[in-house]
Amino acid sequence: MEKFVIHGGKPLKGEVAVSGAKNAAVAIVAAAILADEPCVLENVPEIQDINVCVKILYEMGASIKIIDKNTIRIDTRGISDPVVPYELARACRASSYFLGTLLGRFLKADVPMPGGCDLGDRPIDQHLKAFNILGARHTIDGGVVSLKADKLIGSQIYFDIVTVGGTINAMFAAVKAEGLTVIENAAKEPQIVDLANFLNSMGADIMGAGTDVIKIRGVKYLRGVTYGIIPDPIEAGTYMVAAAATKGDVYVKNVIPKHLESITDKLRKAGAFVEEFDECIHVKSEGRLMKTSFKTLPHPGFPTDMQPQFSTMLTTADGTSVVTDNIFDNRFRYVNELRRFGADITVEGTTAVIQGVSELSGATVKATDLRAGAALVIAGLMASGTTVVEEIYHIERGYENIDEKLRALGADITRVNDFDKARRVG
Repeated sequence: MEKFVIHGGKPLKGEVAVSGAKNAAVAIVAAAILADEPCVLENVPEIQDINVCVKILYEMGASIKIIDKNTIRIDTRGISDPVVPYELARACRASSYFLGTLLGRFLKADVPMPGGCDLGDRPIDQHLKAFNILGARHTIDGGVVSLKADKLIGSQIYFDIVTVGGTINAMFAAVKAEGLTVIENAAKEPQIVDLANFLNSMGADIMGAGTDVIKIRGVKYLRGVTYGIIPDPIEAGTYMVAAAATKGDVYVKNVIPKHLESITDKLRKAGAFVEEFDECIHVKSEGRLMKTSFKTLPHPGFPTDMQPQFSTMLTTADGTSVVTDNIFDNRFRYVNELRRFGADITVEGTTAVIQGVSELSGATVKATDLRAGAALVIAGLMASGTTVVEEIYHIERGYENIDEKLRALGADITRVNDFDKARRVG
């Protein structure tokens, strides 16, 4: 098993370029199923979740050409059997998007219940509600969701809660349905807008993406296109927080500053200097940061995917911070690992109370999920002494070459493979 070994206490300095957005890319890769011609996707992040999604397409019969590490040509015309392999579906939460794309193209789908990070109950009831309203029937047997429809007909969909995945799947099912579909209480995250832009570039008729009402008029044909995926706002936010947490001075490049407004706002309230440019954000911090309290909310609120990283930064802030995260049940699982660094955190239900300490000390910890893993890396960068972060496969699900990018900023972080080390000793 691979792990990161970090010798902390060094300010991050320099420039880092952000990769393509994970949450947009997994949806857009799945959306290639709806295309009636080949598509070329650019700025695709080289991460494990994308590898799984691409392998799902390949196993179902798609033709895949890796043009370079961030550019993929996908031709899904060879897919005839709309069944997602069980083990691959269990490896990635985004496998649920194949429900909508396969249904939209074949009027049927068989997809095992998705895997991914263990963040508590993440039901797909709103996804199924949307499919049913558009005319599909569903069964769940042995952990496999099966969908069938004689035809899909546009209709009015109202989500009981804001759901990113449900909004995306409803868009997939509606894009080739007959007539007009109106999605109300829709999610407004950047990946929703990017997906709509991708589908529209192929000839779809989608209006209102980025607002809480999306209107989709079904079309019969989607042409192939070349499309570049937006930069990842969560990766950008992670490096912004890491810069502030280590008293660093970092230019985070290849970003869309508007996507980062909630993170920028909270960093400034914590006492960091944040300067915005057209496609770059400069973060600088000197001295001790200040306590800051916040709640996670759907976009444009503070993202739950940034909560662990920001909370980690606050472990050495001056005063008591209160963080509430109502999005996922198990989002605070990483707190026990932070306590190994000497952090003073108390969790009650969906709220964490963080009493800032003077410094963190290096520890051996395990990444419990993707964003928690990034938070533990930040803790290791902040801490004095040596930190070992184990089970880093979680981190590599969503961050491209995080260790290389951090080393370029002056971090002392090394990837260690226990098997290779043991073999050399033997």
